[in-house]
Amino acid sequence: MPEGDTIRHAVTRIRPVLLGRVPDEIATPHPRFGMDRWPEKLAGRAVEEVDAHGKHLFIRWQGGLVIHSHLRMTGWWGVTPTGAGWRRSPRRAWLVIRADGHDVVQFDGPVLELMTSSRARFDQRLAALGPDVLADEFDAERFLRRLREDDPTRPIGDALLDQRTIAGLGTIWRSEGCHAAGLDPWRATAEVSDAEAMAVVEAVRPRMARSGREGYQPRDIRVYGHGGRPCSRCGTLVRSSTQGENNRRTYWCPGCQR
Repeated sequence: MPEGDTIRHAVTRIRPVLLGRVPDEIATPHPRFGMDRWPEKLAGRAVEEVDAHGKHLFIRWQGGLVIHSHLRMTGWWGVTPTGAGWRRSPRRAWLVIRADGHDVVQFDGPVLELMTSSRARFDQRLAALGPDVLADEFDAERFLRRLREDDPTRPIGDALLDQRTIAGLGTIWRSEGCHAAGLDPWRATAEVSDAEAMAVVEAVRPRMARSGREGYQPRDIRVYGHGGRPCSRCGTLVRSSTQGENNRRTYWCPGCQR
């Protein structure tokens, strides 16, 4: 599933194309109920903002309308010059917004909805989200409060994937953060100090921010996907296993994550 940095990179690519502009064309090729009326509802409206919170992306329109997107496992936002080939089949396009000589296209998005700004503010799914890991000023107090409200026996590596605790972390950056902080992802949350929990967040925020600006940076990945290879810090072989109810894979070094 795309993590917060991937969504921020989508914002980085979409914002210069749409911000402040009335699109030349809006199309909804996917035959999803209700989407056929989107071009009519959005006609003549300028885009006032493109932003993100965790794994959720928002295109905010003049007049109080908002497109909300969550890509889950299959979706992707593409931005290409109009007339150039898309990276996915046109049959997989759900939404096409043309402006400034570019096509902004959402492919395969299982969550794509048009709502009012007031509904977006009070939507229970969105209101329940924890602080955004990539917020300019991270809300550490809220993060720690929500972490302590969780099951104290839950392994910290699993707890960090709960979007109600911290929004934007996924399997890659959970593994990378725990490794950077020297924290065993299998340790019970109750046995993790506030300082250790914050060390995980502080370790990944700059790396995720760079990924959000420039795209995914393989050079920033030190443990994720390295199962069976020597740890870059201590040389112990990196291990991997699934974790939590959703069986999300985690990677860790048993030598230096204790």
